[in-house]
Amino acid sequence: MTSQPEAGALSHEHVFLGESHDESARRTLWVVLLTTLMMIGEIVAGSVFNSMALLADGFHMATHAGALAVAAGAYAFARRHAHDRRFSFGTGKVGDLAGFASALVLALVALGIGVESVGRLFDPRPVAFGEATLVAVLGLVVNALSALLLSGGHRHGRHHHDHEDHAHHGHRDNNLRSAFAHVLADALTSVLAIVALVAGRYLGWIWLDPVMGIVGAIVIASWSWSLLRDTAGVLLDASDQQLEAEIRQRVEREGDARITDLHVWRVGPGACAAIVSFTGRDTSEAVRRRLTAVHDLAHVTVEAR
Repeated sequence: MTSQPEAGALSHEHVFLGESHDESARRTLWVVLLTTLMMIGEIVAGSVFNSMALLADGFHMATHAGALAVAAGAYAFARRHAHDRRFSFGTGKVGDLAGFASALVLALVALGIGVESVGRLFDPRPVAFGEATLVAVLGLVVNALSALLLSGGHRHGRHHHDHEDHAHHGHRDNNLRSAFAHVLADALTSVLAIVALVAGRYLGWIWLDPVMGIVGAIVIASWSWSLLRDTAGVLLDASDQQLEAEIRQRVEREGDARITDLHVWRVGPGACAAIVSFTGRDTSEAVRRRLTAVHDLAHVTVEAR
C-alpha cells in the first residue's frame, strides 16, 4: 500500500522553492549589475596601471559576473517552471545545479590567478601603485555593498522551527550561497590587492603583489571545494543521516512499526522528500501522522509491507 501526504504540514504540491526565493533573485540581479560595472573599471585600470593584483581582481570579477548571471537565471528558471509537470519533484534543485557550475568557475578562477601570479613572481613588472590602490579600494566598496545585499537574503533564507534544530545543510540555498561565495572571493582579492599595492608603494615589496595573488588563489580554491562538495551531494540525492535518524525515531518510537527501507533526499532549499517502507500492525496513516512533526519533510510516501 502506498499513501501520499495530505494537505497541510506534508504538502503534496511539488513546488519546493526557498522561502525567500523571489527576494534572493532580486538581490542577485542588483549584485550582477554592480559587479559588471566594477569589473569593467578594474580591468581597464589594471591594464593602464600594470597591476597584476588589480588585473587579477578585474578578470576574477568578470568570471564572477558571469557566474552571478547564471545564479540570477537559475532563480528565474526555477520560478517560471515551478509548476511544470516535466519535473517530477519540481525545480527546487535548479539552484544547486547553478551552484555546482559556479563552484567550477571558482576553481578555474583560482587556478588562473595562481598560475599568473607565479609567473609574475619570477618576472616582476613595474606597477602604478597609487592609482591602482584607489581602484582596488573602490572595488572593495562595491564588493562590500554586494555582500551586504546577498547576506540579507542569505539570512532570511533559513527556516526557524520549534522542533529540534538540525545541523545538516537542508536549509541552505546553494544558489544564493554560490553567489555570496563569488562576492566574498571578489572582496578577498580586493583586500589582498590593496595590501600588496600599499606594501609595494611604501616598502618596496614588489614581490608581495604576486604572493597575494597566490594566497587568494588558495583561499578561493578551498571555497570552491566546499561548494562543489555540498551541491554535488544534493544533485546526487545524498541522504541526510541526521534527518534519517529523526524519521526512524518518530516512526518506531510509538506503536508497532519497524522501518525496512528508507530514502531521504533534498528537493529544494529547506525541503526534503522521503519514501518510508515499514512492517508491523500500524497503518500507513498512523505512520504518516507521526512524520508531520518533521518540518523538513515536504513530500512523503509511506508504504506498508
